[in-house]
Amino acid sequence: MATSAGAPEDSDRSSEAATKLNVDRQEFERSDGWLTRTDYLSRVVYWGIHASCLMVLAVGAPTEAVLLCIATYFLRVLGITAGYHRYFAHKSYKTGRVFQFTLALLGCSATQKGPLWWAGTHRRHHRFSDREGDPHSPKDGWYYSHQGWVFDSRWEGTPSDVIKDFARYPELVWINKNHWFPPLLLAAICFGIAGWAGLVWGFAVSTTLLWHGTYMVNSLAHLWGSRRYETGDTSRNNLFIALATCGEGWHNNHHYYQVSARNGFYWWEVDVTWYVLKLLSWFGVVWDLRVPTAAIREGRGSEPSATTAA
Repeated sequence: MATSAGAPEDSDRSSEAATKLNVDRQEFERSDGWLTRTDYLSRVVYWGIHASCLMVLAVGAPTEAVLLCIATYFLRVLGITAGYHRYFAHKSYKTGRVFQFTLALLGCSATQKGPLWWAGTHRRHHRFSDREGDPHSPKDGWYYSHQGWVFDSRWEGTPSDVIKDFARYPELVWINKNHWFPPLLLAAICFGIAGWAGLVWGFAVSTTLLWHGTYMVNSLAHLWGSRRYETGDTSRNNLFIALATCGEGWHNNHHYYQVSARNGFYWWEVDVTWYVLKLLSWFGVVWDLRVPTAAIREGRGSEPSATTAA
């Protein structure tokens, strides 16, 4: 089994990182548990949107609304996978400033907070994967790793120390602070297209499915699946999650070579996000897509990770 390409190698670096990332261990030890640190407003919004899905019983399933649900799901999945994850968190390709902001808007519309918060929190996850300081390790329990961590006030703020590379753009700082605006705009658009059915299907149902698709990567992709590489954590490759999230389920591959724009290392590993990025590169929208060489895929080479770029 090949070892991780570019994983942290010394305890001094991890200790310094913990300080920079403001991991308050004393506060954690004093706490009675994550519920004592929970953000209740976020929980009300989160479960309120879940409950809104029950309105499908009242509005039915008009074809237009269901198609809107499918469209808003997959467009926003790409906002998370191609935008928040592979671009902002890992810098696996390059693009211009206009498309960079477009990715930020699309990612925000997924109702998963702003790009700086999301990418910074994800970099923290990789630096402390399945160790103390990881925001969503399954070692803290399946529920916590899947969605409980989202309401833990310890992870509420943007970890600015590890996202300085993108925090220099004022438009990204603005949308990160006003991340609620794109979801509200999307909800209004859905209502305008198909009325109440459009709002329920195109926004509430789509958003709920998208949340759990994303959170499956954090939880189930560290519990179920195969391991091609020894990465020092519990990451796994899972076909079902890959299909549901446009390629994010090849999670062991990703933890092994984090800067890759392609999570499906081989042709049979379906990675829709990679296909879209490759298509965009043909039109010059994105460029310099980073992919693992054959030597890296086979565990015979390595390259430093970009997960902590600043």
